[in-house]
Amino acid sequence: MNKKLIIGLPALLMVFLVSCEKKYQSPGQYEEDLFADERQEGKAYIMDEEECFDGSELVLSSSNVKLADSSKGRGKSFFIYKVRSGKVLKTVRDSTLEFPMEFLSPYRLKLKNDSMYVYLKNLEGYRLIAKDRNLKYQWLKAAPVYSVKKK
Repeated sequence: MNKKLIIGLPALLMVFLVSCEKKYQSPGQYEEDLFADERQEGKAYIMDEEECFDGSELVLSSSNVKLADSSKGRGKSFFIYKVRSGKVLKTVRDSTLEFPMEFLSPYRLKLKNDSMYVYLKNLEGYRLIAKDRNLKYQWLKAAPVYSVKKK
């Protein structure tokens, strides 16, 4: 009887442990997306020319825009562009603009070979870079690069 008890006890214990096993269920199975119909992944809002013009504090037309500097690595990447010459189409302030001037963009712009519109707003953030490079403007967010149309 002792022999049967010694052999039967581990077998009984194994059966008990297997029957009590609980499977882990991911919390993701129970999530419900309340904003599924409002989310549009992969679609960025792009302003049209009129919205860009109205939303900008400074609008230039120039054929002489070049990438002057960029920063990739630690922190947010940014790009500094230089406008060597151009025509001021809109300004919020009654001030003169001296060329060449530089502006900052948080993303790389697809520059055109011909004349393009440059939509700018006052620089927000980037205090150290602004002071070092004498930057006052940044590219208007959600504004693409538009070519100047010949009329």
